[in-house]
Amino acid sequence: MTKTTRTAPGTRTEPPPHEEPAIRFRHAAKSFGAVRAVAGIDLDVRRGETVALLGRNGAGKSTAIGLLLGLEEPDAGSVRLFGETPDRAVRAGRVGAMLQEGRAVPRITVRELIGFVARTHPAPMPVAEALELAGLTEVAGRRIDRLSGGQAQRVRFAVALAGNPELIVLDEPTAALDVEARRAFWESMRGYARRGNTVLFSTHYLEEADAHADRIVVVDSGRIVADGTGDQLRRAAGGALVSVDLAGRPTEGLGELPGVVSVEVRGDRARLRTEDPDATVVALAGLGAVRGIEVTAPSLDDAFLALTDGRTDALTGGVTDSRTDTISAGSAR
Repeated sequence: MTKTTRTAPGTRTEPPPHEEPAIRFRHAAKSFGAVRAVAGIDLDVRRGETVALLGRNGAGKSTAIGLLLGLEEPDAGSVRLFGETPDRAVRAGRVGAMLQEGRAVPRITVRELIGFVARTHPAPMPVAEALELAGLTEVAGRRIDRLSGGQAQRVRFAVALAGNPELIVLDEPTAALDVEARRAFWESMRGYARRGNTVLFSTHYLEEADAHADRIVVVDSGRIVADGTGDQLRRAAGGALVSVDLAGRPTEGLGELPGVVSVEVRGDRARLRTEDPDATVVALAGLGAVRGIEVTAPSLDDAFLALTDGRTDALTGGVTDSRTDTISAGSAR
């Protein structure tokens, strides 16, 4: 498979339309004993895309990344990177990875570490370029074990860049970083992506996925349950949220109002997820003595919970009352 042409300074031309996608999963499955961690994933990631992988703990994200990097072999199906097997793509330097596990190397400088890693690749990125792209130029002469947490994380990013990869895979790259360090990291990542490279990252920070990804892929129970932009996922959550003060009124019947998909009660305020907010508001007004009506777009958090929540009320139109912690389930959809 021919690599995408590289042009100075460090950019890539658009790949011909016949070229294979950067990532392709076809019916990929992986089990560990009785646990089916990945249950038949189909996924294409185009070259130059930035894709976020979201899912609760145990949803299958880490196993999918292991398959992607050739750290695990699928029990069924296949995984291809640029049309090649993961191990071949990794050996060719086309893939860089930044995994959650990592330990500082003592008594060597940042520049020395990146230089050492670069020399292990067939066509590495110039060390100075990797340092600049990762935002490490000013601390290049500092020892690894004397860096701050954010700087150490950027070193791991520079290590992943050292082979000059076309695809980089980031597993929870900003976990445990403060706000400033997270911002600095994503500035570095965007610099890499702007060169036409492909990025796949997993994260628990939904706002990061929304801000930095072209697409968001939601995994639950080893399967892909949603794949789209942040706006598309929000629309999948039910269109809009209508909040209203109950003022002591009962919750019965709220789930039957026009357009309502689900109802959640917090204290004395109800939140109605609805596919037709106008019809819902008109129906609420018809109930009389209703006040404090507010209509908002659903957040990405709302969409994520709706897509991954195993409770029947999340997608069936039931009513959850936090005052009694009971669920009155509606009809199944």
